[in-house]
Amino acid sequence: MSSLSILELVRVTEETDARGALDNARDLAAHAEDWGYNRIWVAEHHNMAGIASAATSVVLAHIAAGTKTIRVGAGGIMLPNHSPYVIAEQFGTLARLFPDRIDLGLGRAPGTDQMTLRALRRAPEAADQFPQDVMELQAFLAPAGPNQRIQAVPAAGTEVPLWILGSSNFGAMLAAELGLPYAFASHFAPELLLPALQIYRTRFKPSEQLAKPYAMVGVNVIAAETDAKARRLATTQQMSFANIFRGARGLSQPPIDDIEAYWSPMEKAQAGQMLARSIVGSAQTVRSGLQALIDETAADELMIVSDVYDHGERLTSFEMIAEAGRGIVPSIAGTGRLERQA
Repeated sequence: MSSLSILELVRVTEETDARGALDNARDLAAHAEDWGYNRIWVAEHHNMAGIASAATSVVLAHIAAGTKTIRVGAGGIMLPNHSPYVIAEQFGTLARLFPDRIDLGLGRAPGTDQMTLRALRRAPEAADQFPQDVMELQAFLAPAGPNQRIQAVPAAGTEVPLWILGSSNFGAMLAAELGLPYAFASHFAPELLLPALQIYRTRFKPSEQLAKPYAMVGVNVIAAETDAKARRLATTQQMSFANIFRGARGLSQPPIDDIEAYWSPMEKAQAGQMLARSIVGSAQTVRSGLQALIDETAADELMIVSDVYDHGERLTSFEMIAEAGRGIVPSIAGTGRLERQA
């Protein structure tokens, strides 16, 4: 089967504070390890009351300390917000604490609003330097040369695996050019998924990190005992998207019986576009949806978002998804393996 992994949103809910969200993320990771998930990632978001993963490297340390084997990583770090040197120090330290378990996914979006960008001291042209910043970061994580005067201590030599994240063709082209694995954010921007994967695979150049293309596809999946229950649980995420369009990024809300009474026709259409590839339903529905997505995309790995309000029901969803994944037949192109150059 193609590998299944988790994108953990570290949701702060109307009933759970930030500490609770962080502990729930760690608890999910421990269960996910037992269920056979490959990795769990968290993303850098700022000035969002409902997401507690802004200090991403600190959150990853908390999660990794509560697990033993599952890979833990950023999905991603918004590199233009930071000095590559500092990110190398942070993730090199994580790699020393948790050897062979740390991933570093990199994006160029700000992960926040324009006002918060100023508080982050992000330069307006920072995104334009993204390719150069990726290569600089990679160099700091590589073994230090004999005459190298500036080293990222203790990062030098850890060679933390880098990923390029994207929701457009830009990330696909950069990942292909640098020979890095590529993760497409089709859990909120599905429109360019297939063209981006095509670009990535046809333009890929082997590198020291990766011998051949490796594509991860993000997808929203909510599993429950019945299709009807899963659809009700999915209203939490639907309300979150509607709130984004309203400029009201608040706490995660419990599911409701009638989503049509909550959003406007325009909000429904906007959310429908962003959530178009969601898989919501019973075990059989989820299994069929995962198989169809693998068949269509030849993905090597699926990164699952299961944005369920109640932590217990979220655990149930992820457990059911893992079980459904065990019935997936891999595509011809998907390998499920990250292969380094010999």
